[in-house]
Amino acid sequence: MVDTGENGHGDGTRASRAARQRPFAGHRIPGRATHHDVISQLTSAIQLGELRLGDRLPSERTLAEEFGVSRATVRKASQVLANAAVLEVRSGRGPNSGTYVRSDVAPANLASTADELPLEEIAGVLEARRVLEPRVAQLAGFLATPDDLAELERIIEAQREVADDTTSVRGLDASFHLAIARATHNATLVALMQTLQQRLRLARHPLPLADEAQLTIEVHERTAHAIATRDPDLIEVTMLEHLSFLEEAWRQQTGREVIRRAPAFLTATGL
Repeated sequence: MVDTGENGHGDGTRASRAARQRPFAGHRIPGRATHHDVISQLTSAIQLGELRLGDRLPSERTLAEEFGVSRATVRKASQVLANAAVLEVRSGRGPNSGTYVRSDVAPANLASTADELPLEEIAGVLEARRVLEPRVAQLAGFLATPDDLAELERIIEAQREVADDTTSVRGLDASFHLAIARATHNATLVALMQTLQQRLRLARHPLPLADEAQLTIEVHERTAHAIATRDPDLIEVTMLEHLSFLEEAWRQQTGREVIRRAPAFLTATGL
């Protein structure tokens, strides 16, 4: 049974987690949506950090209204995600009842099949990453708390546990980058990173990487270490290496460079 209340609360840990973020709001799904479309919306929200581990979902009625589907459709999607251990459904009418995010790893067979970006738009996404992400990571290096650093390590450990599933590792990549943005404690940067990660998720499909899962885990380990050192030079060098993987996949796929005429402020490795 999916939560039917509007304002219930989970236990103290879950409530405190939810209180640190904006309430989740679903987006109306165009056309004749099915439970698969709802699953895609919810798994995307989890990967992009709009729903986080331990968060309580809005009520079945609220989600149905926001997605523009029936309550039965929401209920079926929630049950599929519960069976996949992505959600946890707590029955009853008490304050702890409802549907909670149990895992930020969605099995590969539940991964979104969202439309891909046109190939010519992918370079713009990669260029935007180079403008934004190294500076966000440097700011995180100055402002991250021990809890923020522990969250980065938790995500890396989750990736190690699913290292044989590239799709799951890729989903957690978005979580990792959003965790860096949250470590700045700047809501505007978090919102910008969510938008960027949404675009990046669509851009990834035509850009396959050899040994992607292992490469991702290794560069995340180096990135988390660099942020923990709080050394802005090391953070920048590590982040540029991090971003170079997809940029190299773009070059191999298209024969073109990502950065147009490589302005110095985008390519300089020193501060």
